[in-house]
Amino acid sequence: MTSPTTHTDRVAVVTGAAQGFGRAIATELARRGADIAIVDLGDASDAVAEIESLGRKALAVKADVSSPEEVTAAGAQILETFGQTDILVNNAGVYPFKDFFDVDYTYWKKIQAINLDSQFLLAKVVAGSMRDRNWGRIVNLASNSLGLAVPALSHYMASKGGVIGFTRGLATDLAPYGITVNAVAPTASRTPGGEANIAEEVLQGVANMQAIKRSGVAEDIVGTVCFLTSDDSAFVTGQTIMADGGLVRL
Repeated sequence: MTSPTTHTDRVAVVTGAAQGFGRAIATELARRGADIAIVDLGDASDAVAEIESLGRKALAVKADVSSPEEVTAAGAQILETFGQTDILVNNAGVYPFKDFFDVDYTYWKKIQAINLDSQFLLAKVVAGSMRDRNWGRIVNLASNSLGLAVPALSHYMASKGGVIGFTRGLATDLAPYGITVNAVAPTASRTPGGEANIAEEVLQGVANMQAIKRSGVAEDIVGTVCFLTSDDSAFVTGQTIMADGGLVRL
């Protein structure tokens, strides 16, 4: 059994890992012994350099995670480079506030494609390798907004509600192959994406409502994700863990 504190000889695919939550997750998985494939539309060169400085292999694949063709090509490149995939962290997503009356069907479908469809597409390209090795860990990023009354986010909350449903269903489908599937729901946090989309007074207001009264940062979900991608979580699947400072309590 692999040490619970390491991910040695694992290959982890982390989407949206050029910055924010994804980069913090990818870096810590590398620190624990995993090689990392980053799938991101942005420039991931700094993240790659940081991972390589930890003595691990890193690959940056530029791809739109909502595009079936680009995800399929990314999966082929990852398998060609590493020969396997063991861990998938579906982190990529968008967090746009928009009044319901300003949301048309095209915009609605765009948000679902980025936040939900991408997780299906990535799971499809990595699950075969996990099945072949009879071991796999999939962690999908959800949102604690589903337990809150937040205006102008119906399109976003629908996509993240779908993530939780997908997580629960996929956990059942993949369990016979040694693959667990779980979700982690962070709070509004001080990441580049969070600070670009969430007003300062909202970030502070959310922090004040939490049991732990400070704003979340990217590193706050890393430990939960590392647990769910390790051997320690072998009997945990289909779950959604709120890593949100005690804001939403289930």
